[in-house]
Amino acid sequence: MSAPLWPLIAMAIKLDSAGPVIFAQKRRGRYQSTINVLKFRTMRVMENGPLVQQAIVKDTRVTRVGRILRRTSLDELPQLINVIRGEMSLIGPRPHALAHDDEFSRLLHLYPDRHQMRPGMTGLAQVSGFRGSTAKPGSIEARVEADLAYVRAWSIWLDIKILSRTFAAVISGTNAD
Repeated sequence: MSAPLWPLIAMAIKLDSAGPVIFAQKRRGRYQSTINVLKFRTMRVMENGPLVQQAIVKDTRVTRVGRILRRTSLDELPQLINVIRGEMSLIGPRPHALAHDDEFSRLLHLYPDRHQMRPGMTGLAQVSGFRGSTAKPGSIEARVEADLAYVRAWSIWLDIKILSRTFAAVISGTNAD
């Protein structure tokens, strides 16, 4: 269903800025295995090492096309390939860059428990308002609490509820940075 958008998005990215169309970033999947999470490139930088600066509101590294892709969550579409490969699910705890994963593991002893299931393209934390930067005090704790609540209470009905809330958020532009 999203296939016709891919070449249009790729062309827009290429016309807007130099660099590849797809960005692959190492993140942790189920049981803390390392996976390359795919995204349409939305920034002028492609950080994938021990230091990764989180995006912030009005981040100057985000391209013009990148702002639109991030606001509409279209930058996440290539993760459907991760889902098809079995590395991710549609719903689950969102994976973080390895640098952030290591930092959050040091801060919160229960953080690694979120790796008990495949990471998702969307999740309970995202539809509960815990998407984006974790710079505010308590933001990563709230995100992890929601992720762990999802891990503990997983059901097909919960997935359907999260998916419907995700579609509503994407359509309304709610909670996008």
